Amino acid sequence: QVQLVESGGGLVQAGGSLDLSCAASGSVLRVYTMGWYRQAPGRQRELVAQITRGLVRNYQDSVKGRFTISGDFVSNIAYLQMNSLKPEDTAVYYCSADVQPTDHENYRTYWGQGTQVTVSS
Repeated sequence: QVQLVESGGGLVQAGGSLDLSCAASGSVLRVYTMGWYRQAPGRQRELVAQITRGLVRNYQDSVKGRFTISGDFVSNIAYLQMNSLKPEDTAVYYCSADVQPTDHENYRTYWGQGTQVTVSS
């Protein structure tokens, strides 16, 4: 079993900052990518930021310059630093990771339980 445990999130005023972290644990042979998605009420889940094992980063256009993703692929932890937060960033943020659990399995995508980020105006 692979578990993704998220921490961080909460309530912040517009212009403020929050940090999220996500740790992959359990049967983890290799993590290929880690990332954050978010889902606001009535909207589809969308990619926020992603980092690969080769440290290639990808961001949604609306967060470029404000959010920074980093990853430690030895400890299998990813971080999302969110600055200059806006009310439209309000959503449940989900950690996602592409993980190969064992030598006998292909990689698959795992999800965290989600953490609420609320930005007040």
